[in-house]
Amino acid sequence: MKVLIIGGGAAGMLAALTAAEDPQNEVTLLERQARVGRKLLATGNGRCNLTNRNLSPACYHGTDPDFVRPALAAFGAEDALRYFGTLGLLTVTEPSGRVYPLSDQANSVVDVLRFAMESRGVAVVGSADVLEIAKKARGWRVTATTGEWYGEKVIVAAGGCAGKKLGGTHSGYRLLGQLGHRCTSLAPSLTQLKTEPTWVRALKGVRADGRMVLKAGGRTLGASEGELQFTDFGVSGPAAFELSRAASVTEGEKTLLIDFLREYTRDDARALLAARRAAFPNLPAEELLSGTLQSRLGKTILRRCGVAPAKAAREVTDGELDAAAAMIKCYPLAVEGVMGMDSAQVTAGGVLTSEFRADTLESRLAPGVFAAGEVLDIDGDCGGYNLQWAWSSGRLAGKLGKEPAK
Repeated sequence: MKVLIIGGGAAGMLAALTAAEDPQNEVTLLERQARVGRKLLATGNGRCNLTNRNLSPACYHGTDPDFVRPALAAFGAEDALRYFGTLGLLTVTEPSGRVYPLSDQANSVVDVLRFAMESRGVAVVGSADVLEIAKKARGWRVTATTGEWYGEKVIVAAGGCAGKKLGGTHSGYRLLGQLGHRCTSLAPSLTQLKTEPTWVRALKGVRADGRMVLKAGGRTLGASEGELQFTDFGVSGPAAFELSRAASVTEGEKTLLIDFLREYTRDDARALLAARRAAFPNLPAEELLSGTLQSRLGKTILRRCGVAPAKAAREVTDGELDAAAAMIKCYPLAVEGVMGMDSAQVTAGGVLTSEFRADTLESRLAPGVFAAGEVLDIDGDCGGYNLQWAWSSGRLAGKLGKEPAK
């Protein structure tokens, strides 16, 4: 059987390898860029966070997040790691559950997939931008910029529109739209938060550990903790990425609240400041938080509380200490939005999952056509969950409906 895979990203390569396990299949993968796996090379800052051992359907979002369950049950994190082990990839697991190649290089993941496709006879065609999928009497005609191909089965794994410079594209939505499929609204996810700049510009480049809560009115939209980094336009880093989806899809005024001493109470922070004032009465007031927080961060917090930087620590009032302790535990920033789709790692939204079978990923509108990966209305949290969805959905789609999920 002739099988066509559209898209040479994580989901497409896994789908191709899975389909090629059947010796009767002739598998061709069409990739719009010159080489496969370009976007994969950039994941995890070039390290490739390929999965997370704390995998759960609760880590996914979309109109119907439960759509992921059959694919994850059939091919979860441990299954993916065993599979990559058979390809020769060694991995290491961090305490957070995030898994990386032992080499710490994303190209190790791309290489083992490329070599496996070559050894299993998958024909990879680069620079083939697919323009049309059309139904024929005994299958499908796929027309690309470099020619036409015919297949009895087609798997669309063209990815999402996030990260245009790395290969993000609308082509998957357009191709499935030709077959009658509908798409949700699209929004950037796993990207930097944009905030009112007054109290972040002075902190550009500062890294900190913290707990962040995103609120809209009195409602909590999400919370995260870990590393964050200030930029001249807002907040970046893994902890910020976790909240970017909620910030992107929620209308109205939003506020980011940062706790820079998440292991301490507000009273503890107040006591630390009072003890330092007593121990170093002649210290410049702007240095009260030196040794507790990064220097520029500490000075900015005190300045925001109205503490005159040049006066002596002994002159800092109890009220000013109260205000500083409160600011350390709850540093507010008005959220103006998120960076655009070009900066995002993942697309929130996609082709409606209700129009596909969750147990096979076959189209309900165009039998014989399957979809996998980011093109569908599924996106995961930061931490390897999106790549795991790519592996799981690619694996399931590559079965071509022959083996239902467990």
